[in-house]
Amino acid sequence: MFDIGLLVIAGFFALVGMLVSFRLKSKFRQYSREPLSSGLSGKEVAEKMLHDNGIFDVQVTSVPGSLSDHYNPANKTVNLSAEVYSGRNVAAAAVAAHECGHAVQHAAAYAWLEFRTGLVPIVQLSSTLMNVLFLALAFVAFALPSMGNAMLMLVVICQAVLVLFALVTLPVEVDASKRALAWLNGSHITRGQEHADAKDALSWAAYTYFVAAIGAIATLLYFVFRFTGSNRD
Repeated sequence: MFDIGLLVIAGFFALVGMLVSFRLKSKFRQYSREPLSSGLSGKEVAEKMLHDNGIFDVQVTSVPGSLSDHYNPANKTVNLSAEVYSGRNVAAAAVAAHECGHAVQHAAAYAWLEFRTGLVPIVQLSSTLMNVLFLALAFVAFALPSMGNAMLMLVVICQAVLVLFALVTLPVEVDASKRALAWLNGSHITRGQEHADAKDALSWAAYTYFVAAIGAIATLLYFVFRFTGSNRD
């Protein structure tokens, strides 16, 4: 019964995550229809923000997909989706500036970004290991039940790594948005209602990370209780 309750909690956060994601996409579509008074494209906004912050070794590129925008610290590229790269609207400006916010963090050796970047290979290993463990647990539960607890403990450890990554991501994303909005306002790229709408768009983007972090914590608690429960049995 206790497990069912935890599954309901995990399902609840999954539903909240989908609703927030849907709202984010709705906001992006809304602000994509709002022309930017400065007339700059997302690519031009990104390049200007980088140059205004004294960054000249980061390339702005276009990548396929929708809302696939990201900064890659490994090769120093700001990767913008086609609609952001070419868009001359509030949504494009907000997203482009946000991704450049990460480039500014990188140049300034922002501690949380460096910590998150260092966690990436560990997170990738943990995600892969968890997939293998889930498949193995289905077999072990029947054939070798004595190994189940050890494997479940590994699942808990791997999920704890994912939780740590989700929590570290929060200050990184919030700070990138703060840097973006401060620059958009100071450089007069967005004015008046444009700036308020850019802030709204980035706020909804931040909500997705908060929900993801809470969901990861709920999943970790579920595995912890499963592990402690199996030990009591």
